[in-house]
Amino acid sequence: MESIGIYEAKSRLSQLVERAEAGHEVVITRHGRPAAKLVPARLRGTADRKAIMDEIRAFSRSIKLKRKLTVRELRAAIEWGRR
Repeated sequence: MESIGIYEAKSRLSQLVERAEAGHEVVITRHGRPAAKLVPARLRGTADRKAIMDEIRAFSRSIKLKRKLTVRELRAAIEWGRR
């Protein structure tokens, strides 16, 4: 994974975005410490959502919830996880 200082990243942003579009990840540092990560944008399709919900259901089974989660609760958990 490539690492680049914030000052240089500002001057090479277009090039870094092109690299991200090609599937590369770049860590942007400030004073030598990681500050942000530029990653490829991925549009999530129905299959991805189903996989996420399956993972949440498996997790809920693993922690032995007292009741099953509703679809609304699963969606709320997914949204909470995106924050």
